[in-house]
Amino acid sequence: VQLQASGGGLVQAGGPLRLSCSASGRTFSTGRMGWFRQAPGREPEFVAAISWSVGRPYYADSVKGRFTISRNNTKNTAYLQMNSLKPEDTAVYYCARQDGRWSGYALKEEYEYWGQGTQVTVSS
Repeated sequence: VQLQASGGGLVQAGGPLRLSCSASGRTFSTGRMGWFRQAPGREPEFVAAISWSVGRPYYADSVKGRFTISRNNTKNTAYLQMNSLKPEDTAVYYCARQDGRWSGYALKEEYEYWGQGTQVTVSS
């Protein structure tokens, strides 16, 4: 399984960005796709996840109300729409995929496959 994340870049505070994560090599019908981020000198942080079968979203408190996760099952792709970006959102964003055996979604250990990361920089 390969995950390809894209869409990062430089944006001013308050602006939007949309990240995409395409999966190849296997078609998933269960489990979740998630987004994590890691800022310099900090531990990886859960951002959002979505259940693949029913599309239920999960969000970290820090992004709730500003970020929206969605998925296109046909394209095997998940999206993270980020609005009202803040400088503290600056990080490398990683997408990850878990199969259907996990009950949790917020720990990086619960994900088997990882993308390469895409840099998001929010200027003040």
